[in-house]
Amino acid sequence: MTEDTTFFPKHQISAVVLAGGQSSRLGSDKSFLLMEDQPLVAHTVRKLAVLSDDLIVVTNDPARYKPLALPVRLVPDEKPGVGALMGIYSGLKAVHHSQALIVACDMPFLNLSLLRYMLPLAGGHDIVIPRLGEFLEPLHAIYTKACLPAIACLLEQGRRQITAFFHEVRVRYVEAGEIDRFDPDHLSFINVNTPQDWDRVQALIGKQQKPTSLRHLDSG
Repeated sequence: MTEDTTFFPKHQISAVVLAGGQSSRLGSDKSFLLMEDQPLVAHTVRKLAVLSDDLIVVTNDPARYKPLALPVRLVPDEKPGVGALMGIYSGLKAVHHSQALIVACDMPFLNLSLLRYMLPLAGGHDIVIPRLGEFLEPLHAIYTKACLPAIACLLEQGRRQITAFFHEVRVRYVEAGEIDRFDPDHLSFINVNTPQDWDRVQALIGKQQKPTSLRHLDSG
């Protein structure tokens, strides 16, 4: 599948990559899986750099990422070990723009055409989020700083479900029919949680690789 790589001016929007997961089911750090001979987190940052001039990676291990020399600011969770909602909160507090595109680090098939379609939809809304049937994609969404008070309230209550505050803000759902115009196979939302997931990614990019032979930047 090809996508539109035509040059567009960068939007007044920040981009945040969440790299704070434990990768427990994968057995190794998903951020450093190699895709197109670069760590997956670098592959993600390279795509988002086309859209934004303010890039952040949320990580509690910045020393691990500094050697990559990514054009990003490294931001830790305000409270480590709380989950993705804390990552969204920490990244959103740190961004320079009022809106931020927030994605997980383990989404190898981010679609620039779909993301460009989503960006202007944020006008008049606090969240722009894809919805496929009953399923939402909260780690492939746009959030504004207006979400911060509601997120802070959830975190203070010890609640971690990302969508639990959506009823308090203005949400624009991007429905399947809209998504299909740019990404009919919904590859944008594939993420890597297990060796089998990574094997599927390798198959999709035409490189067969067994789950037991995961390559990493730091594996030599």
